[in-house]
Amino acid sequence: MRLEGKFALITGGNSGIGLETARLLIHEGARVAITGRDQVKLDAAVNELGPNAMGLQADVGSASGMAEVAAAVAQRFGHLDILFANAGTGGPTPVDTTTPDHFESIIRTNLTGVFFTVQSVVSLLASGASVILNSSVHAVLGAPHYSAYAASKAGVRSMGRVLAAELAPRGIRVNVVTPGAADTPIWDKLAPGAEALAALHRRIAERVPQGRIGQPQDTAKAVLFLASDDSSHITGTEIVVDGGATGAPAGSPIYRG
Repeated sequence: MRLEGKFALITGGNSGIGLETARLLIHEGARVAITGRDQVKLDAAVNELGPNAMGLQADVGSASGMAEVAAAVAQRFGHLDILFANAGTGGPTPVDTTTPDHFESIIRTNLTGVFFTVQSVVSLLASGASVILNSSVHAVLGAPHYSAYAASKAGVRSMGRVLAAELAPRGIRVNVVTPGAADTPIWDKLAPGAEALAALHRRIAERVPQGRIGQPQDTAKAVLFLASDDSSHITGTEIVVDGGATGAPAGSPIYRG
């Protein structure tokens, strides 16, 4: 097992990519603390993950809330070897109708929250620890109506490089994973119902060279690699997990003859 004896914290670990990553890290021997805002979902996730999981209700947009998470992690684990700053939120922010509060709420969770998540546990990070930040292909896609989300995720990419340099003297690595469209609950509001969701998945698959929507485990495996000693000489970089949608879009089914 690649993570035997390691301690990890995953924000937003009660569903989607966060939950799948927690499952995989535990399978590889780690003990994992996960955070989530919904206590019911959090309890269900911990119950599913088993005795090597710990659930902490928190909103990453609250610096005081993350300070409480750090205190609980310190009491339970003593230190951290892995941090996956995964929690985030989305939603459209069209330029003609978006309010300052809505725009800033996305930035607060996705960008400011990531910074203060790292800050809250930085003193707990052991030498050789791995920090992984979760970005998105929206950082480069230029998708209409998603200015706040795209800007926040682009900020995460840049922040990862800064933190990699800043934490290098302590032997701490910082990297970024950048998922493309993935089959997670984030789509439920856009495509309510099984038929609408299947149609959405087909439309997405047409624009992915590998011909399918991503799965949470695709990104979880990238996180596992970055969390493990297999990537011990990798820091300040980004792994894009999007089936080629941003790197080789011309290979997508929609463009094939």
